[in-house]
Amino acid sequence: MEILIPAWVDGTLQPVEKLQTHLRGLRHKAVSVFVMQGDKTLLQCRALSKYHTPGLWANACCTHPEWNESGLQCAIRRLGEELGIFGQTPVYRDTVEYRADVGGGMIEHEVVEIFVVQAAEISIQPNVDEVMDYRWESLKDLAYQTRERPQEFTPWLKIYLNQHSKTIFGDQIG
Repeated sequence: MEILIPAWVDGTLQPVEKLQTHLRGLRHKAVSVFVMQGDKTLLQCRALSKYHTPGLWANACCTHPEWNESGLQCAIRRLGEELGIFGQTPVYRDTVEYRADVGGGMIEHEVVEIFVVQAAEISIQPNVDEVMDYRWESLKDLAYQTRERPQEFTPWLKIYLNQHSKTIFGDQIG
């Protein structure tokens, strides 16, 4: 199944096949969601079948909107599809841009809308095609782990923690 995502080609936003977007390193739209319980954030370990960064830990949900889909609609849809999380309303925090090598000759050059969900009680039913494991981690411990064992985490999670933590989490990391 061909998945088309919004990417900039020659300065114009166009629908481009997702794999080609990454192989060509095209700047494209993306969405990232952090699910929080107090100072803990939900992490997912990406399924081994993912075509890039398999088996690495990432924030709760990281994805690409479909053509003509809003960031909020995408965040809600993918929380359900990836983690079986329903009935939550993500809150927009910021839009950031980054570029990172994700292996296999692929580049993520994303313009990312970042959302946060505050969830006291939450049911998680991960889709095994997307997620091989999940865990809750305090932001302080996660910041330490990404410095000590960076090879276990996706490039974008490390970028968010190192460069955008105040915007995403406020003063929760310290």
